[in-house]
Amino acid sequence: MTSARPLLLWDGECSFCRAWVERGRHRIGERIEWATYQEAGHRVPSVPREQLARAVHLVEPGGRISRGAEAVFRALALAPAGGGALALYRYLPGFAAISEGCYAWIAAHRPLADRVTRAIWGPHVVPPGERWTSWLFLRLLGLVFLIAFVSLWSQAMGLIGRDGILPASDLLSAIRSRYGPERMWLLPTFAWLGASDTALHAMFAAGTGCSLLLAAGVAPAASALGCWALYLSLSGITREFCWFQWDSLLLEAGLLAVFLAPWRWWSRPGSDPPSRLALWALRALLFKLFVSSAVVKLTSGDPNWRNLTALEYHYQTQCLPPWTAWYFHHLAPGFQKLSAVNMFVIEGLAPFLIVAPRRIRFVAALAMIGLQGLIAATGNYGFFNLLAIALCVLLLDDAAWPWGWRKARPAARPAAVTASAPGRWPPWLLRPALTLLLLASGFEMIQTLGVSPGWLAPLRAIDGALAPLRSVSSYGLFRVMTTKRAEIVLEASEDGVAWRELSFRWKPGDVMKRPAFVAPHQPRLDWQMWFAALGDYRSQPWFFAFCQRLLSGSPGVAALMAPGTLATPPRYLRALLYDYRFSDAATRRATGAWWVRRFEGLYCPVMTMSAGQLAPAPLGIGDAPPAGAAPGDTTRAR
Repeated sequence: MTSARPLLLWDGECSFCRAWVERGRHRIGERIEWATYQEAGHRVPSVPREQLARAVHLVEPGGRISRGAEAVFRALALAPAGGGALALYRYLPGFAAISEGCYAWIAAHRPLADRVTRAIWGPHVVPPGERWTSWLFLRLLGLVFLIAFVSLWSQAMGLIGRDGILPASDLLSAIRSRYGPERMWLLPTFAWLGASDTALHAMFAAGTGCSLLLAAGVAPAASALGCWALYLSLSGITREFCWFQWDSLLLEAGLLAVFLAPWRWWSRPGSDPPSRLALWALRALLFKLFVSSAVVKLTSGDPNWRNLTALEYHYQTQCLPPWTAWYFHHLAPGFQKLSAVNMFVIEGLAPFLIVAPRRIRFVAALAMIGLQGLIAATGNYGFFNLLAIALCVLLLDDAAWPWGWRKARPAARPAAVTASAPGRWPPWLLRPALTLLLLASGFEMIQTLGVSPGWLAPLRAIDGALAPLRSVSSYGLFRVMTTKRAEIVLEASEDGVAWRELSFRWKPGDVMKRPAFVAPHQPRLDWQMWFAALGDYRSQPWFFAFCQRLLSGSPGVAALMAPGTLATPPRYLRALLYDYRFSDAATRRATGAWWVRRFEGLYCPVMTMSAGQLAPAPLGIGDAPPAGAAPGDTTRAR
C-alpha cells in the first residue's frame, strides 16, 4: 500500500459491479481509492486473484483487509452518517452471517443481479438527485398556500371579523384577561399586534404575497417561513373553522419546507441540492399521512370498514359531495368493495415503498397520486388533495422529469454533505430542529397505532412543547364512516307563521340543486354545518353565534350565504333537521331531483333577538312543520 486512503478493489469486467461502484463513489466520494483488481491487484499480493474476482476487497492503510459484505459496510462507514450498517454487522447477532450469505449468492449470480438492478433502478443506479424535484415541490407548495390564504380571506370577515361569527378580537381579549406573557406562546399569532378588520386584511395580504413569492422562487426560505408563520397566525384565531386535518398538514409541510428551501434571493430549477434530512422528513410526513389513514380505519372498530361496505355510504354522506358522487354512489356493491380494498392497499402498503428502489418508489408515488385524484374527482376537500400530491412529487428524482424541463446530472459532491452547501441552513441549526420535529412526529404516529408505553414520556413532553405551533399532528381521514346524512336547514320568518328556507352557497339544501365542485376553495361555514348536524346543538356554541349574527343583520355573515338570501335580517330563525339521501335513478329521471329528504324535527329552539341578545322565541312560534313534511315531534329541541 502506497496510498494514505483505503483501497477498494472490484471486478472491472462486471457491469453489475461497475454500476454499484459508481453508486458507492457518489456516496463516499474520494475518501477511498477506487480501482479494479485487474489494474491494481498486484498491490495486494497476499490475496490471490481468483479471490479478488469473487468479491470486493477493502485494503486499509494499516494493513487490514476485508472482503464481501464486511468490505462494503466498512467502506460505507467512511461516508457521513454511513456507519449504521457496520454497527449492525458487528453487534447484531446473525446480521453478519445473513449479510455474507446474501453477498455470496449475489456475487455468484451477477448477470441475474444486473438484470434485476436495471429493472428496478433503471439507467440511474447512481442517484440523479432531487434538485429539480425540490424546486418544483416548493413552487407547488407556494400555490397551495396561495389557495389557502385567498380561500380563507374571502370568508374572513364573516368568520372572524369584528361582526363575524367568532371575532378574533374577542378571543384575544379573553386570553389576555387570563394569561400573562405566556399567551404569546400559547397562541402564537401576529394578531397580538392588532386584530381589527384592517389588521386581519393586512395579514391575509402578507400571506398572499409570501405565497406568490414562494411560487415564483423569490427568497424561497424566507417566503416559506412567512407563509408558515402567517397561516399559523390566522388559523389559530379562526378556531373551529380552521381545525381540519389539511390545515395542520399545511402547517407541518410548510415548516419542514422552510428547512428544504435555500437561502437565496432567487432559486433557479436545479440550482440548489436539497438537504437530505429535510427531504426525508417531508417523505416521512407523507408516510405518516397515508399509513395513519389506513390504521385508524382498521382500529376504529367500524364494521363498515372491516366489511368493506364503507364506500356504499361515503359518497352521499361526505361533507360536500359534487355531482360525480351521485354516480359513484349508485355503482354496484362489488365495485365499492373492490374500491375499498384498493384504498387500503394504497394507504396501508404503498407508503412502505418510499424506501424502495427508484422505479418501485415511482409506482408507489403514482398510486398515491391516483388515489388523491379519485378523491378530488368525487369530493370537495379544499386544498388537501393538491397538498398530498405535492408531497408525493418528492418521491421522484430529477431523472423522472422530461429532459426539456431539467438537467439530470448527479451532484458533484455526495448528497449527504449538501446541508452545508452555500445557501443551506447550517447543520448546527438544521439537525437539532428537524430531529425535534421528527421525534414529535414519530410520537404522534405511535399514538395513532394505539401504543403508549411509559418510556415514551420524553417524546410526549417534546410533542406537548411543540403543540402551540400546530405543526406536528396526527392524521387519520374517515376514521368512522357516517351512514346517515343529517342536514340542518335554516328557515327565517317575520311573523312566526310563514317561513322561508335560507340557502347556503354550497351545502345541500334545495333537492333540485345539482351538487357542485368547489375545491380547492373550502367554504368553512358549509363544512361546519355538516359537523353541527352530527351532534347536539348544545356542543356547538359557534352555531348560536352564527344565528345571532343572521338575526342582527351582519353583512359579513350574510355574505357567507347564497346571494340574495338575506336582504334584511329576519325576526325569527329556526333550524330544522332533515335526513338527506341521494335520489335513485328513477326519481331523478322523473323529477330531476338530486336528493330526497325526510323531515326529522327541530334541531334547536326557535330563536329571536331580545334586548340585543339571542333568546328562545315564545312558545308556539315555529312549531308547525315545514310545508310538505309529515307532522313530527317538532318540539323535542325545546
